[in-house]
Amino acid sequence: MNNSRSDSYAAAGVDIQAGYRAVELMKKHVASTRTPGVLDGIGGFGGLFLPELSGMEQPVLVSGTDGVGTKLKLAFLQDRHDTVGIDCVAMCVNDIVCCGARPLFFLDYIACGKNVPERIEAIVSGVADGCRQAGCAIVGGETAEMPGFYPENEYDLAGFAVGIVDRARILDKARVAPGDALIALPSSGVHSNGFSLVRRVFDEAALSGPLGAALLTPTRIYVKPVLALMDAVPVKSVAHITGGGFYENIPRALPGGVAARIERAAVRTPELFDRIAAEGGIPERDMFNTFNMGVGMCVCVAASDADRAIETLRAAGEDAYLLGETVSGEGVELC
Repeated sequence: MNNSRSDSYAAAGVDIQAGYRAVELMKKHVASTRTPGVLDGIGGFGGLFLPELSGMEQPVLVSGTDGVGTKLKLAFLQDRHDTVGIDCVAMCVNDIVCCGARPLFFLDYIACGKNVPERIEAIVSGVADGCRQAGCAIVGGETAEMPGFYPENEYDLAGFAVGIVDRARILDKARVAPGDALIALPSSGVHSNGFSLVRRVFDEAALSGPLGAALLTPTRIYVKPVLALMDAVPVKSVAHITGGGFYENIPRALPGGVAARIERAAVRTPELFDRIAAEGGIPERDMFNTFNMGVGMCVCVAASDADRAIETLRAAGEDAYLLGETVSGEGVELC
């Protein structure tokens, strides 16, 4: 690679050598995520993965893609870049586990105004952290230096994950019926949604300090606890509470004619959300229609399985609790 350089391209703002340096710095992070299915190392044209299919009758691939959104603005203000990669992974793997799938591998895309190798390394270290939490491997990615398109000290981050599930084990919301139990898995904070509203409520001075650091807490990854739950209890459906909050995401895990009835007092909402609502003058319904309000995932099981489900999730490290129940109707009833 030492022979690959272009003074003309460098004069235009693209430093090829910085790109190679970033790749060298990130290699150890990528290697830390390696799983038995990985067949190729970093630097090729495509990532190769050989999935373990034994015991599966009809293997189904499940994919998910997402980014970090305007939460990145807080990373810029805090000049901290080693956590947003966790968010990127979480937003993808938490989606695919809602189908019952086990994540296999992940690829990221980083677009930046100026390639600072140490900053790229920090971002990828977070991606690697998220992948280790989810039990999947980084098999590739892309770093694009785009001067004039992004400011020098800013970047965007997105990625996608691919998982696998036997067709017979795909979670099917059609199994949900009135009288089922809804179980909450607590969030680690605001996660990666609603930050355009957060940034309207708080000015840059506030977001540059301790408040911004707290808001930068990465999205919790629920893959291993949910997969453990699926092995212990017949899970009917799972909702990842992302953008759109309760009102948009919980109905996605319910069939027609079935609604979610949730007692407001049952929702364990961290003080941070109360502060956002108070300082922004945001109505409660808008809060529940924008943020996760302390609930990162909602799991639906038969009422007779609720105690065992909560016990299993707690054994897996989740402080799960009963959130509500399903009833006849449509949408979400917050009472």
